[in-house]
Amino acid sequence: MVELKRELLSPCGLYCGVCAVYIAHRDNNLKFKKALTNVYKPFIKGIEDIKCTGCLSDGEVFPVCRRCPIKDCNKERGTKGCYECEEFPCKYIKNFPLKVGKKVILRAIPTWRELGTAKFVEMEEKRYACPECGNYLFRGAKRCNKCKIAVDLD
Repeated sequence: MVELKRELLSPCGLYCGVCAVYIAHRDNNLKFKKALTNVYKPFIKGIEDIKCTGCLSDGEVFPVCRRCPIKDCNKERGTKGCYECEEFPCKYIKNFPLKVGKKVILRAIPTWRELGTAKFVEMEEKRYACPECGNYLFRGAKRCNKCKIAVDLD
């Protein structure tokens, strides 16, 4: 069974445990951080912003996630996540700025609702393992960095 870490349970359903920024920071992977700087260029100052210890952590939170209207909405409603909200998908989800993120949110929230937190996290962790070699991947990965096969996990 996967260890549940509350700080990784982002209210929007984008489980932080498989986030590229979280993984690059956790592993202190400079090459990966440089690549992510290009992806997030419109939202960050530079490579120094590629750091996060989880959306709900008390430590470093990625700038994009720090000022998140979805997180603010859940706080105002007193909910732990969109999976508890009857208005899902709301304007914040419909207007989510990243295509892959929106796609994952629309898949993840109904799954989280149906299965509960523990099973949801377990499924997200399993989903982001390479089907060929089992290497742990990240949300948005197009190719396994170990065996190099193309993947479509989102």
